[in-house]
Amino acid sequence: MTNPTKPVHFLLVDDLEENLLSLEALLKREGLVMLKAKSGDEALELLLQHDVALALLDVQMPDMDGFALAEFMRGSERTRHIPIIFVTAGSGDTQRRFRGYEAGAVDFIQKPIEADILRSKANVFFDLYQQRRQISLQRDELRAVSEALREADRRKDQFLAMLGHELRNPITVFNLGVELLKQPRTPEDAEAIRARMERQVQHLLRLVDDLLDIARISGGKISLHKERVELKTILHSAIESSRPNLDAAEHSFTAHFPSEPVWLHADHTRLAQVVSNLLNNAAKYTPRGGTVTLAARSHSGFAEIEVKDDGIGIPQDMQAGIFEIFSQVAEHRKQSAGGLGVGLALVQQLIALHDGSVEVESEGRGRGSTFVVRIPLEGTRGGRSGPAPDAALAQDGPDVTTFDSGTGQGR
Repeated sequence: MTNPTKPVHFLLVDDLEENLLSLEALLKREGLVMLKAKSGDEALELLLQHDVALALLDVQMPDMDGFALAEFMRGSERTRHIPIIFVTAGSGDTQRRFRGYEAGAVDFIQKPIEADILRSKANVFFDLYQQRRQISLQRDELRAVSEALREADRRKDQFLAMLGHELRNPITVFNLGVELLKQPRTPEDAEAIRARMERQVQHLLRLVDDLLDIARISGGKISLHKERVELKTILHSAIESSRPNLDAAEHSFTAHFPSEPVWLHADHTRLAQVVSNLLNNAAKYTPRGGTVTLAARSHSGFAEIEVKDDGIGIPQDMQAGIFEIFSQVAEHRKQSAGGLGVGLALVQQLIALHDGSVEVESEGRGRGSTFVVRIPLEGTRGGRSGPAPDAALAQDGPDVTTFDSGTGQGR
C-alpha cells in the first residue's frame, strides 16, 4: 500500500559536482530527497531503485547526453511517466527544444538558473506527486474495504444458510411430534415425544438468546451489572451450567482454582456465560471420552481463566478470525451438535466490555485448543478503584476439583 508520509525523490543529473550541489541547495525542502547522478548510467541505476517525482537532466553531458537519457526513460514502463525538466546552458533554438519535447520533456530551464522559477516549477511536481500518492492510498483502502465487504457478505450468506438449517431441524421435530401425538400412544411414548420436543425448544431458545446478545452488543444496547464478585463463584456457576454437556460426552473434567479469593469488579452472569460458552465448546468439539480442563489464577494484575481440551483443534489459518461473528471452521460444523457458531464472537465482545482480552492457542487439527481469558483484578486498570490486589495470589497453590464422567459429582 502506498504511504503518503514517505519522502519524495527528485533525480538530479549533471556531470559537474558543483551544479548538483547548487540544484540541491535551491530545491531543498522538508520531505524531499535528492538523488544525484553524474552520468546517464548512474541515473538509470538510481531509477531502478527509487520512485522519482521529477527528473532534472543536464543536456550537455559526455557519453550519454540528457536527450539520450530521456529516451531511455521513455522506453521503460517503470520510468516513462516521470516528468523531465531539461537544464541547459546552450542556445534555446527551436530545433533543440523540439528534440527535447520529443524525448519527453515537460519544460526547459536555461542557465544561469532563476531560483524562484525553478523552485516554483519543482514545487508543482512535488505537490502533484503527493496528491497521486494520496489518491493511490485511498484507492488501496477502498479496494480493501470492498474486499472486506464482499467477504462479510459471503460469510453472512453462509451464516443465514446455517441458520435456516438449524431452525428447520427443530421445526421438523415439532411437526413430527405433533403428528405422532395425534395418534394413540402409551403414556410412556407420549412422554418421550414431549421430552424430545422440549429439548428442541431449549435448543431454539439458546439460538435466539445468542442472536439477541450479539445484536445488543453490536448495537451498544447491552449493559453490565458490575459488582464486587469472587472469581470462584463465577467459575462454579459456569461449571454448573456446562456440566450436562461435559457429562453427556463422558469427558474427564478437572478444575483448578486459586486457594485464596480473587476479587473482580464484574458482571457475574455475563462472565459465567463466557466461561460456560468456552466449556460447552470444549465439550462439543472434543471426541467422546476426552479431557477438558478449567484453570484459574491471578497474574500481573489480571485474573486468568484457561479452558483447555484435547479435541479436534483449530487450523492455524483460522485462529486469527475465530472470534469473528460469521466465522466458523468448516470441519467443526460436522462435529457440532447444533449451533450457529456465534458463541466465540459473544465471548470476545463480553470480555471487551470488561476491559479484558481472550486468546486462542492450538497446534492445529487434532491437537486440541486452549482459550485464555484475562480480566482486570479489582483495584487495577479496568477494575473499580479499591485496594490493590494481593501480589501473593499468583504464587498460591490451586484447589483442584475433578468431576467423574457421567455422574456430575465432584470429588
